[in-house]
Amino acid sequence: MFIILGGTGHVGSAAAQALLDQGQPVTIVTRSAAQAESWERRGAGAAVADVHDVERLRAVFRWGRRAFLLNPPADVSTDTDVEERETVRCILAALDGSGLEKVVAESTYGAQPGERVGDLTVLHGFEQGLKAQPIPATIQRAGYYMSNWASSLEAVRESGVLPSMLPAGLRIPMVAPEDLGRAAARWLTEPVERTGLHYVEGPERYSATDVAAAFAEALGRPVEVQEIPRDEWQETFRGLGFSEPAARSYARMTATGIDGGFEMPDDPVRGSVTLSDYIGTLARQER
Repeated sequence: MFIILGGTGHVGSAAAQALLDQGQPVTIVTRSAAQAESWERRGAGAAVADVHDVERLRAVFRWGRRAFLLNPPADVSTDTDVEERETVRCILAALDGSGLEKVVAESTYGAQPGERVGDLTVLHGFEQGLKAQPIPATIQRAGYYMSNWASSLEAVRESGVLPSMLPAGLRIPMVAPEDLGRAAARWLTEPVERTGLHYVEGPERYSATDVAAAFAEALGRPVEVQEIPRDEWQETFRGLGFSEPAARSYARMTATGIDGGFEMPDDPVRGSVTLSDYIGTLARQER
């Protein structure tokens, strides 16, 4: 049995579906009874559990042999760094005594030590915690999620303008959730002793200008990039409902990626979903 933590999100659901497509037994961990029923109709098992309930989560892990671990994103209205470090702590605690033989964990390009740099430092802490415990662990570092652009669809559809904190021409690793899910399913089904750190991104690297072109193609209208000045980033995040500490953290994460040139591994695992394909599917689904 494969246990999927984060199975109702973009990447976790893609990993679960990839395993189901292989005929593998899967149990989704979710806080929502409705989501549990939805997955059961698709042929998966489901367990209703809150990641903060360490004993319950450990009990669910005991149902399986291997698990996909995705630290759930905190509500942006909270202090996201504090909340997400706490869920990392709970997941690591639940692994103790779980009996799992192997885990695969989702991380991010650019994960690094430090404080208050959003996912870059939270997920580095997750990686280090997994290295310090005895269950064999594979770490999957993901490029910039193509799904991060989904929230821009309506604005682009209405105005033809794509707001971006990234410089318009800066090409970075981007990846579709489907490719991350397929890669995670691959690591989960490999022999226990095959672990390590893997980088996963799309078939090529893309810029915000490429994203605008993909939206233009999908929507049949011109789209231009509007770069958001750095001194407006925190205010922009606050306008999207972020708490003050979350806005600072996300702004620092963005700046760290841009100023550090993003992480550019020489030989990543490359998925097959292009940016154009992803944006096109997104636009059709949201009509």
